[in-house]
Amino acid sequence: MNMQGVRDIAKDFGIKSSRMSKMELIKKIQLTEGNFNCFGSATAGECDQLDCSWRNDCFSAAKQLHS
Repeated sequence: MNMQGVRDIAKDFGIKSSRMSKMELIKKIQLTEGNFNCFGSATAGECDQLDCSWRNDCFSAAKQLHS
């Protein structure tokens, strides 16, 4: 998802997105949703958060961060 899409979701949750990176913002959204703020941490390509909205993006981010 692009940054504008993430900002739109953050706005729906009442989160101010200025000066936050995409990763920081997604982690804040995860906490607001009542989930773990673990975006980008699935380094082994495994995750037990099956209902997470960010699951596919998370795997991509983790791969980029740890390659």
